[in-house]
This record gives sequence, C-alpha cells and structure tokens, in this order.
Amino acid sequence: MNPHLARLQPYPFEKLRALFAGVTPNPAYREIKLSIGEPQHATPPFIMEALAASLKGLAHYPATLGSPALRQAIAAWTRRRYDLELDPETEILPVNGSREALFSFAQAAIDDSRPAPLVVSPNPFYQIYEGAAYLAGAEPRFLNTLPENGFAFDLDALTPEEWARVQLFYVCSPANPTGKVLNLEDWKSLFALSEQYGFIIASDECYSEIYFDEAHPPLGALQAAKLLGRGMERLVMFSSLSKRSNVPGLRSGFVAGDRELLQRYLLYRTYHGCAMAPPVQAAAVAAWNDEAHVRDNRRQYREKFAAVTPLLTAVLETGMPDAGFYLWARTPVPDTDFARDLLAAYNVVVLPGSFLARASGGVNPGAHFVRIALVAGLADCLEAAGHISRFIQSHQKPETKNQEQGTQK
Repeated sequence: MNPHLARLQPYPFEKLRALFAGVTPNPAYREIKLSIGEPQHATPPFIMEALAASLKGLAHYPATLGSPALRQAIAAWTRRRYDLELDPETEILPVNGSREALFSFAQAAIDDSRPAPLVVSPNPFYQIYEGAAYLAGAEPRFLNTLPENGFAFDLDALTPEEWARVQLFYVCSPANPTGKVLNLEDWKSLFALSEQYGFIIASDECYSEIYFDEAHPPLGALQAAKLLGRGMERLVMFSSLSKRSNVPGLRSGFVAGDRELLQRYLLYRTYHGCAMAPPVQAAAVAAWNDEAHVRDNRRQYREKFAAVTPLLTAVLETGMPDAGFYLWARTPVPDTDFARDLLAAYNVVVLPGSFLARASGGVNPGAHFVRIALVAGLADCLEAAGHISRFIQSHQKPETKNQEQGTQK
C-alpha cells in the first residue's frame, strides 16, 4: 500500500465520534446537529425533476469533459456572477463535486521530481487539502489565520527558501470555518508570490453563493485576476452546487481557469474514470441556469444569522462572518470539553475547532474555538442557540457572573 496513507489523520467527524464515545446526551432534549456543513434546506423540485427526466442517459458512457450543455451553462453562470468570458471548451471542466477535484488536482499538479515540494494551506482548513498533499508526495505547510489578524494569511511566515519549494497553494474564500473573504489586495499579494515563485493557486469557492448582501457578492479568484489585469496562468477555481443549490448528494461542480493546467488535468481525469453521470449533468444544467432558488437560499441563511448571532454573541466571542454558513466561536473552556459537555447537557452537536487545524508556529489556531453550522431550520437553530446560552451561563464561575451583571447595570 502507498506509505503516505500512514500520514493521514482521522477525519474530523471520526474524531468527533471518538470524543463523544461514552457520552449519554440528556434525554430531555432532542438532538440538534450543527457540526457538519451539510445543507438541510429543501432541494428545489425542478432540479430533482431534471434528474428524473434524464435517466435514459444512463444507457450511455459520459464524456470526462462533460456535455457541451453543462459547460455552456457553467460559462453563462460565471459570466453573470463574475463578468468572466470563459471558453467552455478549454477553460471549464465539470467534476463530481469540489471535494474530489480538490483532492485529485493535487495528484496531477505536484511534480515529485523536484526536491521537497510544499503545498500551502490555510489553518484551520478543509482536511482534503492536507490529504491531497500527502498522497501527492508533498509536505503540507499551514499558514495560521487568526482573529487578531482578521483571519488573513501571514505570508511572511514562510522564508524565501520555503516559497521556492511551494508548488500548490490552496485558498478557501469564503473560508471554512472562519467565513473570511479575500479582498482584491489579498489576491494581489498572492498573485505576486505566484508570479515570483511559479506555484499554482487552487481557489476553493464552494461557499461563494452563501452571503448576506445581494449587492455585494464575494470576490472570486478569476474575477480578481481580471480586475487586476492579470491572466489566469497558474490559477484555477473550484465551485460546487452542494451549498448553492442544496444538493450535496448530487456531487456536481466544476474547475475553471488556466487552460493549460486544465488540459493536463483532463488527461489525468480520463484515466481516473470520474466522468459525471448524464442525469446528474442534466440536473446541474438546470441548477446553474436558475438564480431564484439561490436567492431564496440566501434569504433563509440571512434570517437564521440575524436571529441566532445576537443570542450567541451575548455569551461567546463570535460574530457575523463575511460569508458562508458557519459561526466560528471562541470557547471559555477547551473546545473538546465544550463540545462534549454541551452534548451531554443539551444534545446539541458542534465541532471542536482543534479538529479543523494543526499545530503550527507553536499554536493550534482552532483550539478554544467551535464551528457552529447554521444549516438546520430556523426553529432548530434558535433552540440550539438558547441551549448554548443556558449551557454557558450554568458553567460560569460566580465571580464571572457578578462581573457581567455589574457591567450590564
């Protein structure tokens, strides 16, 4: 077996199961799960109808490149969303969800003939980045994103010698779990490093369509490149329908950007055997062509954040993210204790932040944080917020309570 498999850590939810082993949730409360970033809003009926109406397509082998109709629908969406003019023949590649593409792209992109390749990732991060680096024969290098620095990358954390070894830089904007959105200056700095050292930027934008101001959608990587007068060389972006259209089980997304990179990645995928099923492609065409359901999806998240955030900011150090559907909240006790004790007391499930990060620079930037996914319905999120508030108040020391009461007077 591949010896790099031994370097993979258990997935965060496996760690969560181990953490909760032996814990009996309070039977007085039903479970409210806010730990996994799985959209729970209803899948739009027209997407399911498009899927069902295309089942005859199962009689044919699909092309790895995807159907012209799907690539054209994606190109039209990127034009509406980002004002881009992408060639659907060479600059767009449909994939089975951003997760499999984020992993497999590294396998195609890393040149292991060069000494000690590095893959850079934000920290906290989506664990696929780390696994992709190890299985490609590279070493992951983590850049802490901390609240004291506005969750921005500390690009000075790597030496020039280390930057020279970087072959791939994963960006997540809007970020999981912090919700940070990179601005134009952030992209300008990162592009300058890519030009200086020649590494590829892989921009994970699967949360790009969950935001709060309809007039100000998050900036995308390819959009930033265009605004800065830069081409798409060494730049690819990954997008998905899972969060945008509430279809995580559809496993449908795309990669777009540098046509030379995508040409070589397509060759890899042809051997990989990961063509998208024709009914899934038909459903994806319908989803990318419609924005009404996406606006309604954002409305539901806005309502939840507006209702829940004030309740939690009263007891936890947290606040509205730039985008996405997570609250990243600092805990008054170790994050693993907080998650375990909250489950036992109120049957509310949140994810310890330390499970989403690695120790780097002497600190685990996820320690003493929890990720709260506002994916359940409004009533459930409000009920969970009330439980969290009562849980924290019941665990405060008497002197802390007195100090807070004195502050409020």
